[in-house]
Amino acid sequence: MYNLIKKFLFRYPPESIHHSVMRGIKTVYSLPLGKSILTAFCGVKTKGLEKELFGLRFSNPVGLAAGFDKDAKYIDELACLGFGFVEIGTVTPLPQPGNEQPRLFRLPEDKALINRMGFNNEGAAAAAKRLQKKKSNIIVGGNIGKNKLTPNEDAVKDYEKCFHALYDTVDYFVVNVSSPNTPNLRALQEKEPLKQLLHHLQVLNSQKIKPKPILLKIAPDLTNEQLDDIIEIVKDTQLAGIVATNTTISRAGLKTPAATVNEIGAGGLSGLPVKRKATEVIRYIHTHSQGSIPIIAVGGIFTAEDAQEKLDAGASLVQVYTGFIYEGPTIVRQICEGLARREA
Repeated sequence: MYNLIKKFLFRYPPESIHHSVMRGIKTVYSLPLGKSILTAFCGVKTKGLEKELFGLRFSNPVGLAAGFDKDAKYIDELACLGFGFVEIGTVTPLPQPGNEQPRLFRLPEDKALINRMGFNNEGAAAAAKRLQKKKSNIIVGGNIGKNKLTPNEDAVKDYEKCFHALYDTVDYFVVNVSSPNTPNLRALQEKEPLKQLLHHLQVLNSQKIKPKPILLKIAPDLTNEQLDDIIEIVKDTQLAGIVATNTTISRAGLKTPAATVNEIGAGGLSGLPVKRKATEVIRYIHTHSQGSIPIIAVGGIFTAEDAQEKLDAGASLVQVYTGFIYEGPTIVRQICEGLARREA
């Protein structure tokens, strides 16, 4: 059924149809029986997939990656679609429009997306205000970043502002220094600036009555030497874990004609093309940290088999984004049912 609907949806620009579809789901949810209808068709009925991690209890291991619900507008609706957790953002201290449109592109032949959104969001205060009104008890992560115009030497201040603004409304934080769409952001992944940033946030965290788990989101394009540095920094700063991985700047091995890809231009590539590399990064971190660093896996997860691959590589939880767009609103149920059959 969704394959037919997808053919219709894919006739429209990706960003505009995204907002239209999510507004439609929100409208259904608001109807007298809307919540029950969404839960009946898309909710997860599988038992035994609960997961304890970071001191939090996840109803199932399948979450929604950051970038889909940037401004926390659809938390309760997404809970009805079965997600075990939702990561909002990337959120910045001040609202910003992001890059010029078009900035989101489909590569159907590759089951992929290219985006150069540029942290478009309404700001940390607006997200926090919406989260205060959520009705579901779904776990929410806050993915935080810096504003485009903030120089890297002042980046720490931006992450601090986001931390304070969202602290009371999210269950965990993810520090995003790996998006390819904010100029010079990835430079913050280098050892010294990253260590300083994470140490500062952990100091702030330790001053809270109940510290929140802080994780680091990394790129799939790091060398093994850089991954060794990440492992060392995560241990030194006592972070709760790693989200692996963000989108890639590589265009290797695509089925989409090179002329089409070149015409699209810059941006982060997500979906099936990043699947193998994300798994390799997860396996490397898991192996070289002796399994001491919890990992949330992102990258090319469309099926239960894809999710299991990430879990076998060392991940504890998984997140979908591009797979959600290509597989439709029942993706969480399908993955959870597949995982449950494997455990039976």
